[in-house]
Amino acid sequence: MDLMSLMETRRTYRRFTQKPIPPEVISDIANALRFSSSARNDQPIRLLLIQKTDMIQSVNQLVKWAGALPPELGTPKSNELPTLFAAVLDDTSCPGSHDTDAGIAIANMTLAAWAHGVGSCIMQAINRPALAELLQLPQGTAIHSMLAFGYPAHKSTLVPVPEDGSLKYYLDANKDYCVPRHSVEELVSTL
Repeated sequence: MDLMSLMETRRTYRRFTQKPIPPEVISDIANALRFSSSARNDQPIRLLLIQKTDMIQSVNQLVKWAGALPPELGTPKSNELPTLFAAVLDDTSCPGSHDTDAGIAIANMTLAAWAHGVGSCIMQAINRPALAELLQLPQGTAIHSMLAFGYPAHKSTLVPVPEDGSLKYYLDANKDYCVPRHSVEELVSTL
């Protein structure tokens, strides 16, 4: 799949099969972080991979899924959890804000996963203090976000923005995600 097709089809997934992610795919995700651009080449973004089933279940209690949907529709059931969580960590000893570095790294990692058919969900609605304690993070390390990875158990499709202008994603009759997106003409202007 070419890069533009990868970007178009890499959507957010919130229900996963329980098929394990092979080590070579996890290696590609890790290398995607390593290859990411970084301001001043400080490389402040780190990754903590969580693969053990009991830890995945514990992490899942500290993250929120699908804020636009009622929990009974947007939260994965116990047999739909990701098979890999990744804590995106910020080395706070490096000066400055690292949100751009983290964003580039997250985009690279989720695209690298999707190149292998592994879906992802980027999570910001998370209990950072409890996660830091659970993951036993050292001082000088902050959680930027959490990533969930796994083989999708549903589809996620881009749809035009409805006439009412709502950008809220929704589930169709098959419980597949429909994600409204503006057209290029609505987003880009030229001088």
